[in-house]
Amino acid sequence: MMTDESIDLNADVGEGCGDDAALFALVTSANVACGVHAGDAATMRATLRAARERGVVVGAHPSYPDRAGFGRTAMERTPEQIYGDVRAQIAALALVAEEEGVRLRHVKAHGALYNVAARDRAVADAISRAVRDHDAGLAIVGLAAGEQIASARAHGLRAIREVFADRAYRADGTLVPRSEPGALIDDAERAVAQALAFVRERSGETICLHGDGPHALAFARRIRDALAEAGVHVGAVELP
Repeated sequence: MMTDESIDLNADVGEGCGDDAALFALVTSANVACGVHAGDAATMRATLRAARERGVVVGAHPSYPDRAGFGRTAMERTPEQIYGDVRAQIAALALVAEEEGVRLRHVKAHGALYNVAARDRAVADAISRAVRDHDAGLAIVGLAAGEQIASARAHGLRAIREVFADRAYRADGTLVPRSEPGALIDDAERAVAQALAFVRERSGETICLHGDGPHALAFARRIRDALAEAGVHVGAVELP
């Protein structure tokens, strides 16, 4: 039985796939698509309202301008272009959030941008600068031990280390690309064991629960139940 352990559970929402309503019953924070890789103003508004009703902490989920590829294709963008992309997307969501009386708490890059920022410091710095210049009180969520975490800290921002229960890892701590065999963990007990190991080893402050796979919700519920059984407190990361 674990004691004195705590973890946040997050999900990517407002993307028009998966079951956001079901995920809001399981997670404590959510990353809202900003209308570029998915969603639009109406989707952002509906998603923010649903999160508010459930008491789920929300943040922006900016991406490369790659709607056709759902933000999963790495693009040739300069750091200044990435800065502009990210800042504009945060601002778009922040405007709707203000209208809905919802406070944004963090920023988590989406898809290919997230993965590139985990290994490319220039990209990570562009994201960090965009977040800082919009609101230095926002935290940045990034791959644990990745460049985005180091960059956020270097820019004076709170960094929230993220781990994945349903993704396979390489030896260097990066995620196995979705294009490679075995990238997605399809065994619930393996996903649960990986989640519990991350908590036990204090590898991160938040676990991502995907909601867009055939067994995603079942996995998410099983992980949530396993954490409760292990005596792990599930709650959003506390920020100033």
